[in-house]
Amino acid sequence: MANNKKHHEGSLIDSQVDHGEQLTEEQQLELLQKYDPESNTRNLSGIFKVIVFAGLLLFSLFQLYTSIGTPFTAYIQRSIHLGFALSLIFLLFPAVKKPGVKRNKVPFYDVILSLLSVAVGLYWPLFYTDLVYRVGRVSEMDLIIGILAVLLTLEAARRAVGLPITIISAVFLVYAFFGPYFPGFLAHRGQDIKNLIQLLFFTTDGILGTPISVSATFIFVFLLFGAFLVKTGVGNYFNDLAIVLAGRLTGGPAKVAIFSSALQGTISGSSVANVVGSGSYTIPMMKKLGYRKEFAGGVEAAASTGGQIMPPIMGAAAFLMVEFIGGVTYWEIAKAAAIPALLYFTGIWIMTHFEAKRVGLQGMSPDQIPDRKATLKKIYLLLPILGIILFLLFGIPTMKAALLGIVLTLVVSFFDKSTRLGFKDIIMALVDGARTALAVAAATACAGIIVGVVVKTGLGLSLANGLVSAAGGNILLTLIFTMLAAIILGMGSPTTANYVITSTIAAPAIILLLMGGEMGPGVAVPVVVAISAHMFVFYFGIIADITPPVALAAFAASGISGGDPIKTGFTSAKLAIAAFIIPYMFVFNPALLMIDSSLFEIIWVTFTAIVGMIAIGAGMIGFWYRKCNWIERVIIAGTGLLLIYPETLTDIIGLSLFTVLLLIQLKTKDKNDKNKVAVAS
Repeated sequence: MANNKKHHEGSLIDSQVDHGEQLTEEQQLELLQKYDPESNTRNLSGIFKVIVFAGLLLFSLFQLYTSIGTPFTAYIQRSIHLGFALSLIFLLFPAVKKPGVKRNKVPFYDVILSLLSVAVGLYWPLFYTDLVYRVGRVSEMDLIIGILAVLLTLEAARRAVGLPITIISAVFLVYAFFGPYFPGFLAHRGQDIKNLIQLLFFTTDGILGTPISVSATFIFVFLLFGAFLVKTGVGNYFNDLAIVLAGRLTGGPAKVAIFSSALQGTISGSSVANVVGSGSYTIPMMKKLGYRKEFAGGVEAAASTGGQIMPPIMGAAAFLMVEFIGGVTYWEIAKAAAIPALLYFTGIWIMTHFEAKRVGLQGMSPDQIPDRKATLKKIYLLLPILGIILFLLFGIPTMKAALLGIVLTLVVSFFDKSTRLGFKDIIMALVDGARTALAVAAATACAGIIVGVVVKTGLGLSLANGLVSAAGGNILLTLIFTMLAAIILGMGSPTTANYVITSTIAAPAIILLLMGGEMGPGVAVPVVVAISAHMFVFYFGIIADITPPVALAAFAASGISGGDPIKTGFTSAKLAIAAFIIPYMFVFNPALLMIDSSLFEIIWVTFTAIVGMIAIGAGMIGFWYRKCNWIERVIIAGTGLLLIYPETLTDIIGLSLFTVLLLIQLKTKDKNDKNKVAVAS
């Protein structure tokens, strides 16, 4: 217990983590501020509270106005979006986040930075005609505004997203300036200040490029959709529904956590926020039932992180993927993610089941289960999510589908007095949605700097060639190097920024190899190749949140469970083992992504993969129908890998071995049970 206290010394949670009590809203906020930079904001009062509230409301209204039609050009819409985000970030997010620093006031320098952000955001709308006429030529005022835009973007990202993305962006800026001094294939002719600023703020290849375009369109509206859903009380309903459906099963609370977190992932784009939101409810239940602290925290962290890969509404990076790949719809991305997401959550479910059987844990008692009839009566709260799926399936454009989802949420809320949204609720949903969007806007603007440098210097193709060369042209080694890069970057960057970096630097290497070395201008990349490569880096960027040594989702879960953060991280990584295996599989066999495959192929590869996950789960936990020794665990896990690997021969061998191992387990189970009885007597 002494070790755990070290991690929570001085925390409001200390008095409760060991008693399995649920956390209050204040304690949840403490955890969010500790592990999620997006939640570490000032608690304003007085005039600044009014200004920020009005700013957030206007931000949402502006975004809704532009999403209904296209009243502005790309430059004007994106720069206003940037101006809103930067100015509000400097008012809401303190420069220093240390205990004891006043959080209810805005210092004068942040007021100045906020006003400068407004000037940057209004520059394109006010001088649009002049800027268009002298495209390619930068005046002194342009240069000043452009430099301000870059510096303000870097500082806003540092405050709202974290220091790592700022450092990475700064490194890319240094690379752009000092290109001739870099060795080998990294060398380029370099850029002067005017050319670089012209690229970064006066073209759509930099800060005002594709990443912030996606933030200003798809992402913002879907975040608003999530905010409206939350106001209906759907978050609590997810917990109740999960308990009704899974609470009585073996190891019930852990399965409730998986079910609830998968549902929460449809409205939350943050692994940490998902952990705190559902984990403050599920982790205490798991501990009360008998799960170890680290296991309880690991289950919640792994399940919550998987929320970002859960269709229909995945993390913000999925929307970026649509734009980066080009020629695909969001529905195609969501469809491609469906089977991998199913396997991910199936793997966690299986391992929690085997752990519960190993320890001898039962389900929840009847008095802990909400009224089934009353819970199922509110199933209509899921209609907006189902509606989004149908809208996308019928080919309705992504942004319009999100708008219709908001309208459907408002309609559904009137089905019952307890869920009905009044005028005040609607206003607060607009404010909350805009607040959530601030960090995404900062991250995508900062990512635009990286993309701009990559485009201007040709770094993407150079690194792709370098990566392939380092791997000796071996696809498996290239994938391993790419995985490591994505995980390392993901430890310090949000998924959105991580995806932007890896998709521009690492994904081209995978595409290059899958294309047989033929890649360049004029060479069309097949959709199946592009989605496989981009989904690969997308997956590993996400699971960085549960990969030690920096596993923020696991650390947040340990703050609730009272367990050791590093042990919780390793446990969550073990439970999410599917996420470390499946991306390799869909690169080699796109049937897992439901692309260019027959229905039979899709069913077969899904069946063998699920059976494989059962074997891997038993091997990882060390229990199937009875306890397994280490030799059995290795054989069982190896059998699982054979089944997951998408080849006919490995499937036949794997299924044969699985059948033999299953029969041995069933045959020796009774013997094992008799031995237990004999020892007990």
